[in-house]
Amino acid sequence: MRTYSELFRTPEFTPLFLTSAAQVAAQTVSGLALGTMVYDRTGSPLLSSLAMFGQPLAQLIGATTLLSAADRLPPRAALAGLALLFGLGTAAQAVPGMPVWGVFVLILGLGMAASLGGGVRYGLLNEVLERDGYLLGRSVLNMSAGTMQIVGFALGGALVAALSARGTLLAGAVLYAGAAAVARFGLTRRPPRASGRVSATETWRNNARLWSSRPRRYVYLALWVPNGLIVGCESLFVPYDPEHAGTLFAFGAVGMLAGDTLTGRFVPPRWRARLDAPLRLLLAAPFLVFALEPALPFALAAVAVGAFGYSATLLLQDRLMALTPDELSGHALGLHSSGMLAMQGVGAALAGAVAEWTSPSTAITVMAAASVAVTFALAPGLRVRPAATTPA
Repeated sequence: MRTYSELFRTPEFTPLFLTSAAQVAAQTVSGLALGTMVYDRTGSPLLSSLAMFGQPLAQLIGATTLLSAADRLPPRAALAGLALLFGLGTAAQAVPGMPVWGVFVLILGLGMAASLGGGVRYGLLNEVLERDGYLLGRSVLNMSAGTMQIVGFALGGALVAALSARGTLLAGAVLYAGAAAVARFGLTRRPPRASGRVSATETWRNNARLWSSRPRRYVYLALWVPNGLIVGCESLFVPYDPEHAGTLFAFGAVGMLAGDTLTGRFVPPRWRARLDAPLRLLLAAPFLVFALEPALPFALAAVAVGAFGYSATLLLQDRLMALTPDELSGHALGLHSSGMLAMQGVGAALAGAVAEWTSPSTAITVMAAASVAVTFALAPGLRVRPAATTPA
């Protein structure tokens, strides 16, 4: 499967695509509003970063307790139910008089629930598409995420100016409700991919099986750490330049969209193992220019070029699927998604803490340099690409 027309002719791909797009738009709009609201109330770069990107930290809890449910729940019901839950939680954050600690309690609860989302969604994608279509399908979902982030940040910025942060949060809740409706009425009812009881013990057992393989460990670390450190850079856009933060986010989304489009559609299989490390370096290196506190046009260019490197994730996911048995595909992808998002939360917290002691521009530079160092440190374990699936 190498063309977009073939992809969208595949049954169920279109409603899965629309569900994912609506959910990303909702998350983008509400995240910008939440970060702005917390920064206005506290003046803290750390709390603002955690408000926008801290929810994934809670996914660490979900990934160690709930993730076995990713293969043991009916996909349609799980996707619709999660989107509805996110909508209700986002609306609750907009309640007048909600204290800052109450906002973070909701972030914690929604983050735990979100740990299931990636496993269910991408496990279903693995079912809907044939093996040779997974990379193209995932790239299209990533492209839609980039597009929805461009639209979401632009729309979110306009809505915050016109309606206030609380009004924008309610708009995000409506988008989540739309995602729930598309999932419920657009997807086909399917049985769970695996049988058995959902339990923390089963989650731990499967996590241990996945982590027991050295090649998979290196792939997971490469998926999680360099990416998370650069999201830490992005989490400081609001304190770095409050007036143009939405524009910086939008240019980052443009770069990510371009990278996913070119990598998912045009990179031949023989080049995939060779390009993921250069793309991870590209992801981090342009952010080093923030040490000079560049003028806005140069900052926008650096953000767009760097975000192109997020497409390394596609190539590493393809390698992860080659290393993982089919019966663990949902769990493996859920662990990837939860771990990546959790590391993004860690990156946001670290970046915010460094910015508290120094400045946003210094913190962005430090996080970018750390990402480059991690990519070089992981290189020896990623040099050899396995030819076949390694038993879990």
